[in-house]
Amino acid sequence: MHNKQRSVIVSLNVERSNYDEAVSFVIARAIQENSAYICVANTHMVMEAHDNPTFRDIVNSADLIVPDGMPLVWGLKLLNVPDVERVYGPALTIRLCEEAERQTIPVGFFGGEVETLAKLKDKLLRRFPRIRIAYMFSPPFRELSRQEDDQIVAEIKSSGTRILFVGLGCPKQEQWMATHCRKLNTVMLGVGAAFDFLAGTKPQAPRWMQVTGLEWAFRLTTEPKRLWRRYLLNNPRFLYLFAKQLLVEKLRWYLH
Repeated sequence: MHNKQRSVIVSLNVERSNYDEAVSFVIARAIQENSAYICVANTHMVMEAHDNPTFRDIVNSADLIVPDGMPLVWGLKLLNVPDVERVYGPALTIRLCEEAERQTIPVGFFGGEVETLAKLKDKLLRRFPRIRIAYMFSPPFRELSRQEDDQIVAEIKSSGTRILFVGLGCPKQEQWMATHCRKLNTVMLGVGAAFDFLAGTKPQAPRWMQVTGLEWAFRLTTEPKRLWRRYLLNNPRFLYLFAKQLLVEKLRWYLH
């Protein structure tokens, strides 16, 4: 188990990490053929964990939890955590693919639509011609039978995949990784919409919106029906709960 210092934001453990540390951790585990799962945390994940204790335990048990959302980066800074850096899921995916190509580590992709995976494979091979993409699978949008699940596990194992990017969306991808962690000698990363962004099937927010914490507003305008509840209900709740946590921490510090 990873033993870096973690800080609690609302009820989720988040680590002070950066791209180099995250890549080194994943590559080391992949070379050793160890099983691990990594969560890329944002406010949506924090609120899912707050509302669901079972999901909270799944995320907090991850081998690495990196801050993907800018509000989490700012939150860690307000909690006096030094040298905090955003570890953005799509960017982490690219950096890991680059290193996997260099070290000839087989990678796989689980999730997304068939068309998305085809475009993603094409773009990755153009950028990393020697990358070993050992596995790609678009699961159906329903619960898999035990037999189907066993077959997927067998196929991932036989493919030799050492780094598996999981793009099922939160909380499904984290639940899937936790369930399959002991079945696979693979490092798994839940990267959400990274497949769509990197494949070009969904537009990415401009850089200035990403660094100013306004990426949610961009995504809301591109997918209002799917995302309105996540952002318009969860964001104010997150702000309230974190402000309350910060106030308690400050009061505790003053009293001592």
